[in-house]
Amino acid sequence: MANAVEARWHGDNYQSRFFWIHAASLLDPERPEVVEVTFEADGPKAFDDVVVRYEPGRPRASGPGRITVDYHQIKWHVDRKGTFGFKSLTDPKFIGAQTVSILERLFQAKKNAPTEAAFHLITTDALAEGDQLGELISPLDSSLRIHKLREGKTVRSRMGEVRQCWREHLGLSTDDELYAVLDGLHIQANHPDLEYLRRQVSLNFRLVGLVGAEDETTFHYDDAARQLKIKGISRLDRATFDDWCRTEKWYLPVRPAERASIAIQTFQPGAVPANMQVAPADKTLDLTDQFDGRQLRKGARWSDLQRPIADFLQQMLKERPSMRLFLDTHSSVAFLAGASLRFKTGADVEIVQKGMNNPGQVWYASAGHAGASPEIAVENVGEGKGIALSVGLARDSIQQVRDYVTDMLPDVGTVMRVVPADGVGPATIRGGRHAASIAGEIAAKVATVRKPGGTVHIFVAGPNAFSFLLGQHAEAMGQCIPYEFDFSGQVDGSYQPTFRI
Repeated sequence: MANAVEARWHGDNYQSRFFWIHAASLLDPERPEVVEVTFEADGPKAFDDVVVRYEPGRPRASGPGRITVDYHQIKWHVDRKGTFGFKSLTDPKFIGAQTVSILERLFQAKKNAPTEAAFHLITTDALAEGDQLGELISPLDSSLRIHKLREGKTVRSRMGEVRQCWREHLGLSTDDELYAVLDGLHIQANHPDLEYLRRQVSLNFRLVGLVGAEDETTFHYDDAARQLKIKGISRLDRATFDDWCRTEKWYLPVRPAERASIAIQTFQPGAVPANMQVAPADKTLDLTDQFDGRQLRKGARWSDLQRPIADFLQQMLKERPSMRLFLDTHSSVAFLAGASLRFKTGADVEIVQKGMNNPGQVWYASAGHAGASPEIAVENVGEGKGIALSVGLARDSIQQVRDYVTDMLPDVGTVMRVVPADGVGPATIRGGRHAASIAGEIAAKVATVRKPGGTVHIFVAGPNAFSFLLGQHAEAMGQCIPYEFDFSGQVDGSYQPTFRI
């Protein structure tokens, strides 16, 4: 019984944290379209956990038009053992119901919902390996890809099996009727854990001038959500949330600066969550036409991109020093961006870090958890003045770097290997503060071993946000050349030098 009670508490906390993340947008001057956020709304049933309303509407990540309301069904589990597939959407037990499935709830909800509504299933369960549902969910915004569902002419085809299962379950006569029901459905599988949402609430609150609480033993915002329900305040608009924050003394003594959202793209941008404002077209440097996937198009050169990137960032800096930077780019571009917005420029930058199951975590150099210092090993490999700096955060590429140095960089006399003290992996960096401290320690170590006239060859296997923070130290490290690895083997399956900074 105790475990069941604890699980229910955690489930309630998960839902409340999801709510607070979206509620923070009510205080964001760059999100004026967010007009109301509701916690456990009165309908539509099964998509009423958190409702976000917009006026005139937020842009769709895929397809034309705008979204005027997001309805969320949140399904949290104690462990990560659960998986689901397309047939699970027809099973009432999947959402803890007795008789009505999530697809039936969607069918009922769409009868009365605005045509511009979107419906979101948020679950900590993972998609079943090999199930057709995984092919149907868009990597851009987790929407159901109707065009993919149309594939296959017979019920024996992979998608024909899905269409027949869902159509018969809903009692529909045609596939077109099914497509109309499914339009606007989004499924976010393997959603992050409670602790991640705790950090996101604190971060989103601090970004709009509220007190964060990620380091407290008890996360008091969980109880605050319950107090809202007790007081009968489930709907927050901009005025009521501001009043609540003032009454509860949640505002920081000093409000943060308003930030301009800007973006650099060298490949197609990934998903950005609905609670975050994307960069407008006039503040986006789109260089995707210079690339074929991750590789430069024939005839394009990295050196030709360096000045346009630096000039764009300098222009954005003149317009507003406080910025939120979206980097859908190669690591080298992130490093160059950091070098262009180095400390002396007065830039105040937040970086939107994307990754697996993480479409938009904001990293800021002075915010978030601290972490352990990295392990830094220095190896003498010759008499050359150059340094090969191998930073292995997501993976340790030291052997590949050594091989490249042996074959291609005779001027390198020192190899420096940097790995996290807690082990290599995608979650080893705890956020902006931790990343910034590691970048600072690396720059300081480079300064102690650098020889006059030597070049620092930089190989980073880690988040773009880290590459940006390291780039801010470029001036202190001397001449730097970042490298890109040819993962697809389109060129030579090795490293390629990019910019000379």
